[in-house]
Amino acid sequence: MSDTIDPTHTSGATQSTWFATTEALPAFSPLRQNLMVDVVVVGAGIAGLTTAYLLGKEGKRVAVLEDGEIASGETGRTTAHLSNALDDRYTTLEQLFGQEGARLAAESHGAAIDQIEQIVADEQIDCDFSRLDGYLFLAKENTHQELLDERDAAHRAGLTGVEWLPDAGTQGFQTGECLRFPNQGQFHILKYLRGVAKAIVAQGGQIFTHSHATEVQGGDTALVRTTEGFEVRAQAVVVATNTPCIDRVVMHTKQGAYRTYALGAQVPRGAVTTALYWDMADPYHYIRVQPVPDSDSHDLLIVGGEDNSVGHDDPQARLACLEEWTRAHFPAITSIDFRWSGQVLEPNDSLAYAGRNPLDEPNVYIITGDSGHGMTHGTLGAMLLRDLILERSNPWAELYDPGRVTLKAESLKEFARENARVVADYTDLLTGGDVASADAIAPGSGAVLRHGVTKVAVYKDQQGQVHECSAICPHLGCVVHWNELETSWDCPCHGSRFDAYGKLLMGPANSDLAPS
Repeated sequence: MSDTIDPTHTSGATQSTWFATTEALPAFSPLRQNLMVDVVVVGAGIAGLTTAYLLGKEGKRVAVLEDGEIASGETGRTTAHLSNALDDRYTTLEQLFGQEGARLAAESHGAAIDQIEQIVADEQIDCDFSRLDGYLFLAKENTHQELLDERDAAHRAGLTGVEWLPDAGTQGFQTGECLRFPNQGQFHILKYLRGVAKAIVAQGGQIFTHSHATEVQGGDTALVRTTEGFEVRAQAVVVATNTPCIDRVVMHTKQGAYRTYALGAQVPRGAVTTALYWDMADPYHYIRVQPVPDSDSHDLLIVGGEDNSVGHDDPQARLACLEEWTRAHFPAITSIDFRWSGQVLEPNDSLAYAGRNPLDEPNVYIITGDSGHGMTHGTLGAMLLRDLILERSNPWAELYDPGRVTLKAESLKEFARENARVVADYTDLLTGGDVASADAIAPGSGAVLRHGVTKVAVYKDQQGQVHECSAICPHLGCVVHWNELETSWDCPCHGSRFDAYGKLLMGPANSDLAPS
């Protein structure tokens, strides 16, 4: 581990509140030699680092490879809710997985909060962790009966403390009738991961940043090879990269990639009761309050939502809608200091994936499909993979199995909808460009141009210089779209993203956009 640095390699141009409200994260060196360990983990977000930590506690020799800096992907763009009030609701989960499946989902996310609390205590991590209530409230289109049905389903799933209230009675925000979910949690994600990374190193684990994994192989001796040609050989490989970069098709037909948006706004200290809040709109909104340690005058209100499918709609317009909603519901806001977006993976059947990678060697594991619960799913996924690697039984293994097939009408409908949208996106190959020439592109912006039989992604920097690369995503050949908010090229088919110059930001693609 080298001196600390201020992490600037992130998956977009906007900055979340977390990087601005913590000390610099520890910096690590790239992999510069071949290694032999017990387990190699690809990805240093919450899923990858928690997996490494838990296996290290079991005496396993672990190495972590990260393309950027730790937490520089989607983990650093979270709003950091710790909740077992799942987004797709227990009424839906019970229909898809039965009462026992819904119970296991509630149990596992609750256990993840407990695990985070235990790690905070064991490693003495100062990360603003706290337990608090969460409130699920109605949007205009929802009904009283929907709340009662969800309460009853939550009770059947074992969450017997969930109760209906005519109003939360909270300061600064009137929920109206709602469900109270007790014993939820929140924390500062970067402070937490700084402590987890420190603990991994203390265990003897190794973390390597700016080490891009180009090849993953399972088998008797698994290996991961980096761009520089170095290899880490191991008994098992865990790919924890938000979406798997080792799978061309299978997992990407089972989940859709969505952009989600967030704001960090100042409110007077105590003006809004510290709690978690979620509405039932589609797309829904989620709210929490983050204390500002060095301020006696204000708290930070963090509001997220207004999700849209990657590469579709206007991200700046969605963020503007979120700001409008937030200002209408929280009049105590004095300023909005942070605006950012992130990416979530939505499984067709509402539950995330953690386990062996389908159609792969049995010692290659993945964690993906967080469905808006990245903090708890990244943690429970790590707990599950620890047990699988150590050949222990785990009651959640079947529920989160990446190879599962859910043959229920709602799941099949979502599968068909997502994949029909992908097919439609391929028609971009046949259309003209966004503009006729680079002259029509404003400085600091980008557009797709048609050049003969192909398409080119053209970015004009602030000085007016034009930069070109192929507009064809190297994953499965879709045409990328320009994201003005994050100054990135986003693939609408499966969510791959690239910076303005074509450098890979996130998979499933595992290489940059080709030169023009």
